[in-house]
Amino acid sequence: MDAYTAVDLGREAMMTALVLGAPVLLVGVAVALIVGLLQGVTQIQDQTLSFVPKIVVMIAVLCACLPWLVQRLVEYSQGLITNIPATIMGG
Repeated sequence: MDAYTAVDLGREAMMTALVLGAPVLLVGVAVALIVGLLQGVTQIQDQTLSFVPKIVVMIAVLCACLPWLVQRLVEYSQGLITNIPATIMGG
């Protein structure tokens, strides 16, 4: 395996991880922003008020997106495993 193949495999792994983590992280950031605005408007500074809604919504999004996430991960793994001989041989 040459350096270009290793860099390409690393880039593909990072992009897959980014795509898999993006839905949950984006929803978490959106909920944090909304809760932060509500806390600022109402001047309620309770720590659990900002933590609990984020966790609940992130778990709900994870449950909703789980079939798609697993499908993407399986596709990535199948492609990686299928190309092992070509990667080892350098072709």
